Amino acid sequence: MKISIYTMGGTIDKIYFDDLSDYTVGSPQVGEILKEAHGAFDFEVHEVLRKDSLHLTDEDRAMLRARIEADPCPFILVTHGTDTMADTAKALMGLPGKTIVFTGALSPARFKGSDAGFNVGCAVGAVQSLASGVYICMNGVVFEAGKVRKNRDAGRFETVE
Repeated sequence: MKISIYTMGGTIDKIYFDDLSDYTVGSPQVGEILKEAHGAFDFEVHEVLRKDSLHLTDEDRAMLRARIEADPCPFILVTHGTDTMADTAKALMGLPGKTIVFTGALSPARFKGSDAGFNVGCAVGAVQSLASGVYICMNGVVFEAGKVRKNRDAGRFETVE
């Protein structure tokens, strides 16, 4: 089994600079997370963007959709910032023959105690076991695209009826 991984940036990849008291999006961390976990599957990481998800545009989402549509791999994992993850997931709905799972982190993967490793691991399991479609996997829960939102106050995702 092979999983194609697309990285869009977001908190999962952020770096903190003490002297600036600011974050910037750095290189993708998902490959390192999976190497450390000794996953027994093949994967390929495709860096798309290094953006905070609040700065993503419809053009960025269209570019991601086109790249995933052209990829022959049916198993797709996307790392993405959490603020607009639901919007991008919704923009990828309707791609036939693909199981697409979005994940990210509420704190940078480089930080001790980050949720990044847990979320990536859950997303890897989800992409291998779900039917074709688009999903978000955060905090141990899988949501269908178009039926989920981020609850910023609670720091988690929730189903929208």
